[in-house]
Amino acid sequence: MVELMRTNDMVLISYVRALLGSEGIETFDFDLHASVLDGSVAAIQRRVMVDDADEKAARQLLRDADLGDVLKP
Repeated sequence: MVELMRTNDMVLISYVRALLGSEGIETFDFDLHASVLDGSVAAIQRRVMVDDADEKAARQLLRDADLGDVLKP
């Protein structure tokens, strides 16, 4: 698993998941339950993960959608 991004922005997460899913790239949400427990404090961000084999294509899709700034290095 590779971390693509980390955020509390649910709209951004939804968009990224839809974008990647439309190209057949499965995403996984890590820290989902932990981030719900923190309420609105935003202390724990959700991580959007993909399989290692999908990393290159996923990163390129996000860059093409002008989302390169949200990618983890």
